[in-house]
Amino acid sequence: MLYPIGIQNFEKIRKEGYVYIDKTASIYDLVSSGTYYFLSRPRRFGKSLLVSTLESYFRGRKELFEGLALERLEKEWAEYPVLHLDFSGSDYLKAEDLDITLNQCLGNWENEFGIEQRFNKHSARFKDLIDGIYRKTGKKIVILIDEYDKPIIDNILNPELSDYFKQTLQGFYSVLKAKDGQIRFGFLTGVTRIGKMSVFSALNNLIDISLDADYADICGISEKDLGIYFTESISELALSNAMTEEDCFDKLRDMYDGYHFSENVPGMYNPFSLLNTFRSKQFRDYWFETGTPTLLVNVMKQTSFDVTSLSDNIVVSSYELSGMADIVNKPVSLFFQTGYLTIKDYNPEFREYRLGFPNSEVKSGFLNFIYSYYVPVNPAEGNTTTGKLAQALRDGNPELFMRILESLFANTTYQIQGNAERDFQYAMYIIMELLGEYVQAERSTSNGRIDLLFQTRDYIYIIELKIDSSAESALSQIDEKGYAKPFSNDSRKIFRIGVNFSTSNRRIEDWKILS
Repeated sequence: MLYPIGIQNFEKIRKEGYVYIDKTASIYDLVSSGTYYFLSRPRRFGKSLLVSTLESYFRGRKELFEGLALERLEKEWAEYPVLHLDFSGSDYLKAEDLDITLNQCLGNWENEFGIEQRFNKHSARFKDLIDGIYRKTGKKIVILIDEYDKPIIDNILNPELSDYFKQTLQGFYSVLKAKDGQIRFGFLTGVTRIGKMSVFSALNNLIDISLDADYADICGISEKDLGIYFTESISELALSNAMTEEDCFDKLRDMYDGYHFSENVPGMYNPFSLLNTFRSKQFRDYWFETGTPTLLVNVMKQTSFDVTSLSDNIVVSSYELSGMADIVNKPVSLFFQTGYLTIKDYNPEFREYRLGFPNSEVKSGFLNFIYSYYVPVNPAEGNTTTGKLAQALRDGNPELFMRILESLFANTTYQIQGNAERDFQYAMYIIMELLGEYVQAERSTSNGRIDLLFQTRDYIYIIELKIDSSAESALSQIDEKGYAKPFSNDSRKIFRIGVNFSTSNRRIEDWKILS
């Protein structure tokens, strides 16, 4: 079987025999029920292939849809002039980078349709093109814009350049409303819905299907798709890894499933990771290896975002989830829209979503990436150190665990910045999460909040962290607040650990263990 990894061209996939998961019934429904749409999905999730499929459809390429749902559904197969603009091929680090992309695209369209350039301003050229094409062909125009937000996303933390790009694109995109009578269909994709962008405020008839249950599976691969298209692939993968097919399914679900783009809909698999797994017959973090969340970390560093809330405890309103007006103070929508968090639950009474990591690939990849931001260890040594810590915990050896941890924070190159107590707690939380054990940061009890609680099969560890105090003070708080009482009937052995961190020497200054 040929897997279309990195191939975003619908014609190439169909002509060269690559597997294609049929989404064309949803495409037909989309085109039949509206004119302007916006879709947000994470990177590598099939947005560009969807746009390419729409382009082939509107160009009347009926032969490419042989055997697909759209072949049965469409009766007319009308051909329209298509203007396809893709922002994904460039990095927008200077003001002129956007001008170059727009000039190239507008120039290509002018040449294709024989329209003379009469204006220099991008929006004026765009309007003139639409007018000229409509006069020449007598047909309405289809406009497809892929990764509409990339110039702005590249500069979220560069306000001056970001504002320039916003102003330029606002004028360009406003043409869609000004020329509504000459446009048959408009479709925009991106990673994020950026608040206050006139592409949304001006186009008041733009339908955002990003959280629409009817189109939750328009990109990606569902469990149903696996059964239809990949039964042979799963058999080969299971055989190659000496697994049963059932165990293979379970591992695929754990690593790559779990994306929910609306409430009460089946989870979606990451197509890039899934196809790479089938091709190589190896389970790896393919999606995460193709890009790192540097932007998210930089945003986190400028906010009071609580790292420990990443464990399925983030609750946001529907407004926050779909918007992105103030990511510096509320970066949760950015986490969701970029694919690092997904919908876990929905409360219809308050219209609130609970978010968490979609799967183990994203969770382990993200935590490993931010590891070096909070934990003083060489990335190459991270897995080895984590393994030693895990073994000490499983063996019920908190003394060894604390000695390893103490030596870890004794690294002279480590410099905790800002809120030392918070960052030290984040470091501890990340370490525990990577250990694969059950971890809770600041677990609520009737008398207070435990700083860190984690459990193995045989042991329970209650850790209280203090800054510029003493380990004795930390242990006293555990006892005074009765943090161990909820586990009084638990057969597992309980360890109470008091830890004191010094902000002056940025190390664990003392620690004490009671059982």
